[in-house]
Amino acid sequence: MRALVYHGPEQTSWDTVADPAIGDPTDAVVRVDATTICGTDLHILRGDLPEVKPGTVLGHEAVGEVMEVGREVHSIAPGDQVIVSSISACGRCEFCRDGTHGQCRGGGGWILGNLINGAQAELVRVPFADYSTRRLPGAVTLEDAVLLAEVVPTAYEVGVRNGHVSPGDTVVVVGAGPVGLAAVITARIYSPRRVIAVDRSPSRLEAATRLGADAAELPGRLIADLAEGPGADVAIEAAGDPESFILYTRVVRTGGHIANIGTHGKPATLHLESLWRKNMTISTGQVDTSSTPWLLDLLTSGRLHLSQLVTHTFGLGRMEHAYEIFSHGTDTGALKVVLRRE
Repeated sequence: MRALVYHGPEQTSWDTVADPAIGDPTDAVVRVDATTICGTDLHILRGDLPEVKPGTVLGHEAVGEVMEVGREVHSIAPGDQVIVSSISACGRCEFCRDGTHGQCRGGGGWILGNLINGAQAELVRVPFADYSTRRLPGAVTLEDAVLLAEVVPTAYEVGVRNGHVSPGDTVVVVGAGPVGLAAVITARIYSPRRVIAVDRSPSRLEAATRLGADAAELPGRLIADLAEGPGADVAIEAAGDPESFILYTRVVRTGGHIANIGTHGKPATLHLESLWRKNMTISTGQVDTSSTPWLLDLLTSGRLHLSQLVTHTFGLGRMEHAYEIFSHGTDTGALKVVLRRE
């Protein structure tokens, strides 16, 4: 098969590699009909995640057809269309039993495209397939479905849910990339009074407005007004930037919530000298994707609208070009790019 192989920082190639095979009885092999690129993949290319070894096939989000299953797989069968979760869950450890699959201690967690070969390929081996795939209703498009493999659950679980977004809240989302925009969309589920998106890119601020933000602003007067005034109830950091981390700690009211989604490759300063008395809650998190079935129900019932997050579609063979477009999203206008089987 063909796959995107990581060779070290800033080095990848679209190569012919061996087809994946069933290695454990809980595995499945899935033909990749659609996959996408994540900001975390860019962090890998920058060398921020040294645990990813040269020779690894990248990618951790996919939708496709089950081709083969191990003898202990019971919930899916060859021919089924499934969402391949970015998180693999053993289903047996204490974390998986609690629904915190991202912390799996039974061999799962974020392993696809990280510790084992991933989904930016024509085929992918999916460990713990009973707990790491979701059968796909026929009415859902590939473009919508692949967003439920990671980006939307991440925004919802790590941002909106960890941030305790509630009716009537003022919510500030710092970083209007794909995850930040998904946070804008999913925050709306809880009827906040106001959702404000903050970014330095005019094109991404325009996208935030289209996707439901009440205000979309450059860092500046509006943020200063919040910091000096009543403050936001919830701030969601989706940029992974030390400066944005400092920014969102300034805008939250006493007793408010700060939810960090962004992947930080550099240290960020926590100014406890000004925060210690404010009764704030700061949360971080690895997505669990335990919310995917619920989000899928919202999508199929018409209560969740995701299609505008996808700005570019390519054939799988144009993977390296898609990376170029995605990595310069502020210039190209790219949000989520989807690669489909040709």
